[in-house]
Amino acid sequence: MDCLFCKIAAGEIKANVIYQDDTVVAFEDINPQAPTHTLIIPRKHIPTTLDLTPDDEALVGHLCTVAAKLAREKGIDAAGFRLVFNTNRDAGQEVFHIHLHLLGGRKMSWPPG
Repeated sequence: MDCLFCKIAAGEIKANVIYQDDTVVAFEDINPQAPTHTLIIPRKHIPTTLDLTPDDEALVGHLCTVAAKLAREKGIDAAGFRLVFNTNRDAGQEVFHIHLHLLGGRKMSWPPG
């Protein structure tokens, strides 16, 4: 498979990995949109959120709990942070392997985008 994030998860491409376990890998975004911008990806290749199945519910929950753990470790939990899944090109998805953006360290505006 020629997926950038699968290669990062497999250790074939270097990234600034800050967390990993049997099911997810978290690393710093190379084009940060906030002082804290971490990507949390599943090791399992899932192209978009539209490809999730009921079997993936625990995996998506784990992505979120890892994001909360990292927000606490980075000290952005009290002020607040944003979690984002982009789905397809018009929403800004560039790598077609689901990934949860953890953004923080600055005030976020609304609406986003």
